[in-house]
Amino acid sequence: MSNSTLKLHNAMWPGLVGKEPGTDHPPISLDNMLDFTVKAQVNGQKFDGVDLFLFHSHTDPDASTDDIKKMADKIASKGLNVGSVVAPIWPGTVGDSSFGSPDQRAKFVLAVKKACRIARILNDHGVRKYGIIRIDAAGGPSDWAKDPTGNTKKTAETFREAGIVAAAHGERLAAEGEICWGGMHSWKHMVNLLEQTGMPGTVGFQADLAHTYLYLMGYNAPEDALLKEGYSHPEFEAAYTKMTDALRPWTIDFHVAQNDGTVHGTGSHDKTGRHCLADDPKGKLDITKASGYWLKDYAGRGIQHICWDGCMFPNKVLETQETWNKILAAMIAVRDAHGSKS
Repeated sequence: MSNSTLKLHNAMWPGLVGKEPGTDHPPISLDNMLDFTVKAQVNGQKFDGVDLFLFHSHTDPDASTDDIKKMADKIASKGLNVGSVVAPIWPGTVGDSSFGSPDQRAKFVLAVKKACRIARILNDHGVRKYGIIRIDAAGGPSDWAKDPTGNTKKTAETFREAGIVAAAHGERLAAEGEICWGGMHSWKHMVNLLEQTGMPGTVGFQADLAHTYLYLMGYNAPEDALLKEGYSHPEFEAAYTKMTDALRPWTIDFHVAQNDGTVHGTGSHDKTGRHCLADDPKGKLDITKASGYWLKDYAGRGIQHICWDGCMFPNKVLETQETWNKILAAMIAVRDAHGSKS
């Protein structure tokens, strides 16, 4: 058994993202996602916890304190902790665009307030001892592109307001960089947004191996591409170093993932980097090695756990236990290579 200080978490939102009732990819319940997590095992090693999506049907963002405590009891009874939680900041949940109208931006901040409330209940319960609250711009690149300068300024203002709320609750916000979020759709735009927000101790970056790979290729922002198709290994290393050197100082949450270089979207979810299984032969990344670029000096940035993120897989894949065993094996390899010892 490892004595690493870096805990291993499984994401619960693959049961919700891109899933729609009445289709061949219906939502997978929180109970079932927890069970797959608990049953995963590799040479006696297991997941330490889960990261949560604070929205229906897994979690009602307006649930009573007692209902949140019941959920916490359930998770703790399975020997799991809660780490990072995802605020319901998108249109159709609680929130709305971070660069929209004043009313839309107010909804965004309200979503963060609701997430902070639930996080505090989980903290007070004892099931949650670390992690961040995840956000993004909640608006697409095409809408952002109507006024790039003005919309980035608005998002930075919204993020600052949300950051003040988070800080008052003892929380930090991490914006997940994906090509589908306006003003966050390239590594350069992401750095610019974080710098304009100007709250490095409170509002940072959530790096996902799959999504940040597409930053290299310039999807939705070809002018910021660092690689071209057919690149060599030395070219990849130089590009990956440049990108991670720019974003790592802001990175306060990290997702292990794999990507095959394509984009994908199902249900109402916009197209973004395709998550692949950990052992996908088409995967572009050496997961363990690539993780090291992001996890260098991770403890100094307050990172205490890493999370697997793999969305928009067919339900038959997510509902196969061996899928989670393979994912756990990849997570263990990352932890053993880069986690400091207690």
